[in-house]
Amino acid sequence: MNDLNSTQWMSKQSNQQWFRKIASYLLLTFIAFLFIAPILFMIVGSLKPDELVLSQASTLKAFIPQQTSLQNYRDVFERVKFERFFFNSLFINSTIVLLGLIVNSLAGYAFARLRWRGRSLLLLIVIALMILPFEAIAVPLFFQFTFLGLRNTYTAQIVPFIANAFSIYLFYTFFADLPKELEEAARVDGASPFQTFVEIIVPVSKPVFATVAILTFLSEWRSFLWALMITIDEKVRPLPLAIATFQTLPPIQWGDIMSFGVMMVAPILVVFLLFQKWFVKGVASTGTKG
Repeated sequence: MNDLNSTQWMSKQSNQQWFRKIASYLLLTFIAFLFIAPILFMIVGSLKPDELVLSQASTLKAFIPQQTSLQNYRDVFERVKFERFFFNSLFINSTIVLLGLIVNSLAGYAFARLRWRGRSLLLLIVIALMILPFEAIAVPLFFQFTFLGLRNTYTAQIVPFIANAFSIYLFYTFFADLPKELEEAARVDGASPFQTFVEIIVPVSKPVFATVAILTFLSEWRSFLWALMITIDEKVRPLPLAIATFQTLPPIQWGDIMSFGVMMVAPILVVFLLFQKWFVKGVASTGTKG
């Protein structure tokens, strides 16, 4: 009798676990669809004739391609210099990421592993800067670059974003938890702090470098306010500002706007998918024991 009751209880528990799993998967699928739906709507809309984009927007046909064509993409290249805008964004963002990794990692290493006067105070200032919105310094920064004659240049769009308080803090937390034995051996061999950083610290810190690179790229790729303030003509304008201008050009073609949006979002999706493993690993290991 006890065996029968035990079997029934285990069967009931198993059924409850299966029910929880099914409910969890259904909930996660629904949430995933909510995040994917705007992107799917944009991709499908970019392949439709212009008159169908809005007419089918409130139906399930908005997510099901029926009459597909690449004409909207060809229209984008005919109406604006998309390749120029794409190059501007790619050049600006790649430069910010590359120089930012160098500057912010060195700063994070100095805070985490070196001892010098004023270190604690300056670290507190860096942490405080993390909560300071860019909008608070945008206007003074604008006047500064205008005074220097750097308005409407790549330099004005790159230099203000190389040093980043949040990136410095990520590097700091990662480096601070690395075992000190890694550096002690190098110092015994007579290595300088810079040599120790390059030859010892950097090779074991790939996850945090990948995390900072991805976060910086994603953040700067969609940057709009500063480009709007500091650029004058399309020679140096990035994609976010270009699409804002493009969607106001007559005639307003929603299929063309969707195509422009797809080509703007595609690099972000590619970067994230290619480096997803590094990104997840970096987020998991940043700030944890090395």
